[in-house]
Amino acid sequence: MSCSRRGLFRELSAGVAGLSLGAMIGSSIQDQVAYAAQNVNRSSAPSQLRITDLRVAVIGRAPMRCPLIRIDTNQGISGLGEVRDGASERYALFLKSRLLGLNPCNVEMIFKRIRQFGGHGRQGGGVSGVEMALWDLAGKAYGVPVYQLLGGRYRNRVRLYADTPGGLDGLKKRISQGFTFLKLDAGFNIVRRTPGAMTFPTGEFSYGLGPKNAFTGIQLTDKGAALIARRYAEARKLIGPEIPLAADHFGRISVKSCIRLGKALGPYNLAWLEDLVPWDYTDLLKEIKNAIEVPILTGEDIYLLQGFKPLIDEQAVDMIHPDLATAGGIMETKKIGDYAEQKGIAMALHFAGSPVSFMANVHCAAATENFVALEHHSVDVPWWEDLVGGIEKPIASQGFARVPETPGLGIELNLESIKAHLDRGQELFAPTSDWDRERSVDRLFS
Repeated sequence: MSCSRRGLFRELSAGVAGLSLGAMIGSSIQDQVAYAAQNVNRSSAPSQLRITDLRVAVIGRAPMRCPLIRIDTNQGISGLGEVRDGASERYALFLKSRLLGLNPCNVEMIFKRIRQFGGHGRQGGGVSGVEMALWDLAGKAYGVPVYQLLGGRYRNRVRLYADTPGGLDGLKKRISQGFTFLKLDAGFNIVRRTPGAMTFPTGEFSYGLGPKNAFTGIQLTDKGAALIARRYAEARKLIGPEIPLAADHFGRISVKSCIRLGKALGPYNLAWLEDLVPWDYTDLLKEIKNAIEVPILTGEDIYLLQGFKPLIDEQAVDMIHPDLATAGGIMETKKIGDYAEQKGIAMALHFAGSPVSFMANVHCAAATENFVALEHHSVDVPWWEDLVGGIEKPIASQGFARVPETPGLGIELNLESIKAHLDRGQELFAPTSDWDRERSVDRLFS
């Protein structure tokens, strides 16, 4: 409630005392109670809160395609979530029939009910997005920020890092923007057309989707490793020895080539090498980690703590790198971080999306002790912060994001800006009654 019971009676007494006898006789006690209680928040009975609807609005402008989720309730408050960039909004809509009528404040119970419908990669986006929206609702219902529901916070601002297009000039720009943690994209794009730098037996180089590293036949030569190392040497000379500098993923090369590259980059004290081989090859990651001095990390495609446990238990990486919109949402990502902390492993957070998912990451980062830095993939998108309101702007400033004190995630949607950036052919939170019912037996045992 927005006022205490004692305060309610004090206000009621004052109101009654100020009335004449005639006024008292001429009006009912119900009227007096209604007057005295007019400022009471009637949407503050969390035990009576129920989910009544789930709708989506899909942002489709570069550099992202982000389905935003809105979960409505019987008390007029709504929760915001987001399906991971590039994933289908149907991953979330499929869950609607399993949510209607439930109390969104029972976040863990609902999560256990729906988590079986997620998976590694983009397939975890629906469950994760719904989980974000549930926490937003719970925070609004109880009048506290989400981080408080996670056990409190370790920090009141969250350190950010950003991709850096444009090479060395891009690094200069990021430093001028106040970033104190940098990541450079300087991989095979700078050597792929250099004779003698790589071998790829098909005569083609595929950086995107395709066979896993062990099956491509692509190898990096000593010449190629030296050329990439030269770029990071130049970067380190530019920014100095103090600022952490990470390296984005390099593509689908063999384990031996990863080791060759890691040894070449050793002198430049990099923060990490990202996603060298697929995350599910625990033994191969451990082989690379033990052979080089540069830290390695992975995790943006892993769903649930269960998926991270082999990497953490085997000490196969130096850091973990979950994407909250894949991993299962806010609490599951915090559990991943907490589990890694017990084994002495730090956590950075991968992120690419709208301010909705960004703020979910901010609350999780604030509440997780071993957090290092959060990715911000839309630093150069001028309309990105316009998508939301209800929060102090700029959201990201001088390489940090403030942790909001307002209830839930701490933001509201700017519907006019959302409309301006909807995906082609999409409507703004159109009705989704086709997803209200689904005939399905969901149990995992018989």
